[in-house]
Amino acid sequence: MQLERFECRDDPERLAAQLRSRVPAPASVHETVAEIIAGVRQGGDEALLAYTRRFDTAGSDPGPLMVTDEELDRAARELPSDVRRGLEVAVENVSRVARAALHTPEPVSFEGHEVILREAPVRRAGVYVPGGRAPYPSTVVMGAVTARVAGVTDVVVCAPPGPGGDVHPVVLGACRLAGVSSAYRMGGAQAVAALAYGTESVRPVDVIVGPGNLYVQEAKRQVFGQVGIDGFAGPSDVLVIADAEADPEPIALDLLAQSEHGPGTLVIAVSTSAQLLELLAQRVGAGNDTGAVAALVHAEDLGLALALAEAFAPEHLELVGAEAERLAPSVASAGCLFVGAGGATAFGDYVAGSNHVLPTNGAARFSSGLSPAHFRRRFAEVRIGDGAGALARAAAPVARAEGFELHARSMEARIGDNGPR
Repeated sequence: MQLERFECRDDPERLAAQLRSRVPAPASVHETVAEIIAGVRQGGDEALLAYTRRFDTAGSDPGPLMVTDEELDRAARELPSDVRRGLEVAVENVSRVARAALHTPEPVSFEGHEVILREAPVRRAGVYVPGGRAPYPSTVVMGAVTARVAGVTDVVVCAPPGPGGDVHPVVLGACRLAGVSSAYRMGGAQAVAALAYGTESVRPVDVIVGPGNLYVQEAKRQVFGQVGIDGFAGPSDVLVIADAEADPEPIALDLLAQSEHGPGTLVIAVSTSAQLLELLAQRVGAGNDTGAVAALVHAEDLGLALALAEAFAPEHLELVGAEAERLAPSVASAGCLFVGAGGATAFGDYVAGSNHVLPTNGAARFSSGLSPAHFRRRFAEVRIGDGAGALARAAAPVARAEGFELHARSMEARIGDNGPR
């Protein structure tokens, strides 16, 4: 793993940009993805299966696109008992945290009318679960359970089949435990196209969420507007702020754990202690060939460390040590915040109850992690009674100033026998 050292004395925003630059921007796949999406829109199942053979199964024939209920039941039964128990804990904890995000609408009352801010779930949501390096049953839980709590009645999962033509059984078992309505053997940009536009076997969805490679994320970007998406999930990152009293060994393990995501991953430790950073350098830089990039930053004080974190806007931010932990109330730009020596990022990936589908590449400045809000539409219910006249007299001149005479007259028609004033 590539290891670099930096000093943070001033201008933390410049240093944040410098750290981001250590992971080069990926080559554009816009045109390739556009061709795949067009191919699936035109060719339906036939094109979808052709792309699956080309990109996922190494030329062999995949299983049927849709996984049957019997296959899901069998996969759930055959899960190793410890894996099943872990997934059940994750389902319960993610459900509890997601339910806490819901709220009951309350009317806003005026003299003569009221406005109720309402929410309603989308009808059908698609969760993309990556394949490639490893199966990700945890992503099934994060996406499907959150959609269920949001009230989505039809939650579908897709995951790329391997060379044997099937999706990993631990993913299918997680689908059953998480209450997935249906699962598909498909991945890549072609799966995103199928979920967005539909094929003979795949019904289109309203929202697509979940991580994936560059082709998947570019496909989500291109179909946005046809469907909703959660955001653009790029390479993973973690930033740890540790004070001089922090134990370096758990921090080193957290950095190494995140580096398992492979090339493009950025793991950063920031501390006022040169001694702690030296111990981390010895532990993190010792032959860990994951393709990730590690950075160790010496900050003159914790205020500068926090300013660097805010400018960097990490996907995961850890605060370790009593002094560092006191920074928590001031954090505003992080995908997920972990406070204390026990707060390993890995807990958030699996069972803490927070969601692991998080904004990356600095998007935590303006974007949020996956939540029920991604699966719910917000709209206003307006009930106008005796206040119609007063509202019309206020609004009609504004409508006429904009050149919309009929807008003005439609409101004034509600004034009643007294006519416009």
